[in-house]
Amino acid sequence: MTIADDMMLLDGAAEPDSRLTSIGGGDLFAYTARAPDKASDNEDTVAAVPWGPDACVLVIADGAGGLPAGKRASSLAVAELARSLAVSLDKTMLLRTAVLNGIEAANDAVRSQVAGSATTLTVVTVEGRLARSYQVGDSEALIVGQRGRIRLQTLAHSPTGFAVEAGFLNHRDALHHAERHLVSNFVGTDDMRIDVGPAVTLKPRDTILVASDGLTDNLHLDEVIDRVRCGPLDNAGKTLISLASRRMGDSQSSMPSKPDDLSVLLFRKPPRRAARRGRGTVSPEPPDA
Repeated sequence: MTIADDMMLLDGAAEPDSRLTSIGGGDLFAYTARAPDKASDNEDTVAAVPWGPDACVLVIADGAGGLPAGKRASSLAVAELARSLAVSLDKTMLLRTAVLNGIEAANDAVRSQVAGSATTLTVVTVEGRLARSYQVGDSEALIVGQRGRIRLQTLAHSPTGFAVEAGFLNHRDALHHAERHLVSNFVGTDDMRIDVGPAVTLKPRDTILVASDGLTDNLHLDEVIDRVRCGPLDNAGKTLISLASRRMGDSQSSMPSKPDDLSVLLFRKPPRRAARRGRGTVSPEPPDA
């Protein structure tokens, strides 16, 4: 089977699209839908690409709202990344190299084929128990332990994101900031840059979240963590989506409210089972502290 045959792709152009499946040795929940009362297509594209029996690549691209052909830009970026992954399998290339090459190819393709538009692109690779993020824009990634400990958190490439990183804003204030909608880094631009996160060794029951700003602009960080840290993935995904959708429709409350296309990926690997050795056993990995 080729990557194109096995790749999970969600479009959700007009109607919500969701999946619950197994990939890369773990469980995956995926969802995408256009903003409430939006007449044009959902500009997000969501994908999960298998990389053998114990690895996968999780992808969310969010076409730039207000620019022409945002959906085409996000779809093209994901297609170029998938093409790079397929080529790298044939050449036994490192996954990290394949992803970086794919993002660069996506940037070139969007610049040349979708003039005047752009897209964010956030990727998380999982190889065995090792995860790493690659980010362009304000779609974010999070790895959280069963007890709520943050193991990885990317930061939006935006004026408010950089203000949070510098300590001038906290996450709660950033959600209500007047410049929250501005993004300073896109695929499809001359000055695109890729933020590569550190390698994170996944512990038992760690949950990986990748989400477009339709989620992160409507929920506080602690609300997200509380809903994804434990329990079945589909339940976690549905509660996130339900709360974000309610927030989008309630601009009168004191809570954040920004109608937008909404995309979510949740991934979790099962704990390793104890292995027998002689008369004793080898204990499974300890839970998250």
